[in-house]
Amino acid sequence: MIVYQEVAPIPALRPWLDCVWTCRVRTGATPFTHRVLPDNCIDILCQDQQDASFAVGMMTAPITVVSQGLVQTVAARFKSGAAAHFFQLPLCELNDGRTALDQLWGRELAARLGDALWSDPLPDAQRVAILQDYLLRRLRAGPPLRAPGVAQHAIAAIEGAHGQVRVEGLARRLGVSRQTLALQFRQQVGISPKLFARICRFRAASTGLQGLAGAPDWAQVALQYGYFDQSHLIHDFQDFAHSPPDAWLAGKQG
Repeated sequence: MIVYQEVAPIPALRPWLDCVWTCRVRTGATPFTHRVLPDNCIDILCQDQQDASFAVGMMTAPITVVSQGLVQTVAARFKSGAAAHFFQLPLCELNDGRTALDQLWGRELAARLGDALWSDPLPDAQRVAILQDYLLRRLRAGPPLRAPGVAQHAIAAIEGAHGQVRVEGLARRLGVSRQTLALQFRQQVGISPKLFARICRFRAASTGLQGLAGAPDWAQVALQYGYFDQSHLIHDFQDFAHSPPDAWLAGKQG
């Protein structure tokens, strides 16, 4: 059994968080397994098993998550590029992995958060409030907030176009070199702007495919979502879902 719920963040955190979410997984002898695809987001997860709190960095490939027994999670999902306000390090150092929160925030703060969340039985809503309170403290204790920079403007442009942009042209519009844009992306987002755009486009295509009735016309799908051709579409599905699009869609519909 799995119970997953998303809630809107408090107003003070809405510029930086997509959502706060909770998940309760209870299994028998057979573990629960699910695959998570790249989504251009960074999450903080706090789990009751062994008092684990960690950040999951930007993903460039799918990961398989296996849960056994009862696992309770309360988590926050940052908007693209927003996690840099909460972690004082280049975000590329978090890519494709999980990093313990005590390495990012210090042992004392991470331990206090774990104690507050799991020392006593609490409803999910209270745990959500606790996590948001700690995030707000971290935000206020960090460097002064600055006006959106080049990376933030580029994120908005890429997401607004669902990934169908050319990085060279975007850099020119923003008045920087492609190398400068790439450097800021690695530090403040975690991955390159080209890869960020590819994942945006893949997410748009995979979401759109789930709403189709009947067998897709793959050439038309490729054209609709900005791929050069069908083989280009297949290549991205192999990279980001480890499956060709027809097999991936069959698994979603099955």
